[in-house]
Amino acid sequence: MTTFTFLVLASLQLLSFFSVAFAAEKGNIGINYGRIANNLPAPTKVVELLKSQGITNVKLYDTDAAVLTALADSNISVIVCLPNELLSSAAKEQSFADKWVQANISHYYPKTQIEAIAVGNEVLDDKNNTTDFLVPAMKNIHASLKKYNLDSSIKLSSPISLTALQSSYPPSAGSFKPDLVQPVIKPLLDFLQQTRSYLMVNAYPFFAYADNSDDISLDYAMFKQNPGNVDSGNGLRYMSLLEAQLDAVVSAMSAIGNKDVKMVVTETGWPSNGDENEVGAGKENAAAYNGNLVRRVLTGGGTPLKPQEPLNVYLFALFNENQKPGPTSERNYGLFYPDQTKVYEIPLTAAELSKDQSTPVNESKTQVPTQPSGNTWCVANANAGEEKLQAALDYACGEGGADCSPITDGSTCFYPNTLEAHASYAFNSYYQKKARGTETCNFGGAAYVVSQPPRLIFDAGYGTCEFPTGY
Repeated sequence: MTTFTFLVLASLQLLSFFSVAFAAEKGNIGINYGRIANNLPAPTKVVELLKSQGITNVKLYDTDAAVLTALADSNISVIVCLPNELLSSAAKEQSFADKWVQANISHYYPKTQIEAIAVGNEVLDDKNNTTDFLVPAMKNIHASLKKYNLDSSIKLSSPISLTALQSSYPPSAGSFKPDLVQPVIKPLLDFLQQTRSYLMVNAYPFFAYADNSDDISLDYAMFKQNPGNVDSGNGLRYMSLLEAQLDAVVSAMSAIGNKDVKMVVTETGWPSNGDENEVGAGKENAAAYNGNLVRRVLTGGGTPLKPQEPLNVYLFALFNENQKPGPTSERNYGLFYPDQTKVYEIPLTAAELSKDQSTPVNESKTQVPTQPSGNTWCVANANAGEEKLQAALDYACGEGGADCSPITDGSTCFYPNTLEAHASYAFNSYYQKKARGTETCNFGGAAYVVSQPPRLIFDAGYGTCEFPTGY
């Protein structure tokens, strides 16, 4: 039986528990610092830019000496990369791995806060057939870190792209390509699990939308208000394409016995310009995607399959890089031009979010409305677990100020007397009182938005309970 006591709601102990539980769910935003360009500022200027923007996590694609030196004593955490072309040498010779770690890691650490090494980048897509070298190289680099007593401080991983998946829809049916599982993916995930590291994932909703714009809603790709998509395999509702993509990877890992490996999104972004056939590329969409993603990460909560694990994301990229090959979009992912002016305005830190609660502005400073045009409701995510639902319910009915009188014993919405039903009513009351603002239906992953009245959960012979649409 679900009960709530307002004496308990008022207790400092409960509020303290709630604050700790939900604060822990907030993720981190970092940025990729690529340098395939001939017009970028000096590394020292780049570090000044990062600090001025409050960016405390950066990912590199090599171990350039000037960059690592510039990052020393900056309080910026750094992911460096062992390039694909060095994988075979690192895999075949322990002495090579030892020398590389000494010259590129221990020489700079700890003044430069290197927190992880990306061993290769999207190796499974590498046309030079470096896949077989990946895990042996990681093991040799790990052995080298041990020699320098760095293995407990610096993680090892390797970014994969979504092309490693055989299936990604629905997310619950996610699976890896069979020919990659035993040769490399299973050994990679086992290594990450043994070393308590995480899988690096590069995920781009832009590519999926550009290829399937007739079937995928732009609002769904942009983290904007939308009805969501229900996974036919488990009934979970997805409110954004990125979360669906990430949970497809979660399902794929679970299918081969590695469900406990965590993930970090090491690349995602949206281009501010593109060729005529690159549907969706443009400044306004780039601002919307990256800005809403930052809000999603910094306001807390995980994916529907992993609601209690925060999203940690590295945006791609810091600068537009004028020498990158490929379509126009490849040279237009940057948040900044080489002269360090912004391509468009978005918040990058929690402090900026607190000042700007609206949806990101585009280059002309035109505000995009935060409220949905039609009625929407907030309901409980049963997959979040009882403890999290109860904590969120207690908060909503207490400090949150939701009107929970209709779900007290004897009132119109008391039945069915279940945690999910009561939490849904309380979450929706809070959501409506907050004018259905961005991220007011989240509760650290314990709730999500629906576009149809949720009254059916109360219509099992108990009479009708109407969920409010405003106060």
